[in-house]
Amino acid sequence: MAKVWFVTGSSRGFGREFVEAALSRGDKVAATARDVGAVADLVEAHGDAVFAQALDVTDRAAVHAAVKAAHERFGRLDVIVNNAGYGLFGMVEELTEQQVRDQFETNFFGAFSVTQAVLPILRAQQSGHIVQISTIGGIAAFPSLGGYHASKWALEGLTESLAQEVAAFGIKVTLVEPGSFATDWAGSSAAHAAPIDAYQPMRDAMRARRGQAKPGDPKAAGKALLEVVDAEEPPLRVLFGAMPTQIVKKLYADRLLTWAEWEKLSISADGI
Repeated sequence: MAKVWFVTGSSRGFGREFVEAALSRGDKVAATARDVGAVADLVEAHGDAVFAQALDVTDRAAVHAAVKAAHERFGRLDVIVNNAGYGLFGMVEELTEQQVRDQFETNFFGAFSVTQAVLPILRAQQSGHIVQISTIGGIAAFPSLGGYHASKWALEGLTESLAQEVAAFGIKVTLVEPGSFATDWAGSSAAHAAPIDAYQPMRDAMRARRGQAKPGDPKAAGKALLEVVDAEEPPLRVLFGAMPTQIVKKLYADRLLTWAEWEKLSISADGI
């Protein structure tokens, strides 16, 4: 049976590819974007299978209205993709409080609002799949991305709790953690803090490393997501791209080693 999707941030990047992948196999999609004109061609190409809505996920009332309208249009919601988000670049000392608050409003609270809006519908259906688009930066951290990481680590924690809370209602939950892909995440959609000269050498080194990495193809990510949402038992976490699969191996090996080295002290902290 064709699935009904609700996707935020559908105008470009991953969001666009997820929408196109779903439509290509006959699914129906409520495609939301701040600029609804950016998905007009999809409506023209796919007709009633696409329900385009203008949506800024930082507007909680608008989120609830968009979810309600999509449900009324299609009669059900099967796959919810919280994709809307952007990158924030700046060392922790460089970031303004407002930049970090804005980052959380979109990357965290936007997904939080959509999730809360769809849960009564999914519980009533006793089915559904919530997909949170996180990042390898949701479990690992790198210089100049502290504010971005904070928003995604918050999303990861919220989502892990959510998965445990809703499993009994037949609702599945997945965190997608992509690496570097050829999207506009680091381009015109990104925000940048005013630089402090002392951090320039580190910034240059980070830029050089990013330039050496070959980004993944977002279209392939769209196909991969279809496999995730079709799985009988989808994972809570899934990495997208070759690079994250290498990063996590060393990341968790190092963490386990450190915890083991300090285990005696950890146990002594109980005072028992």
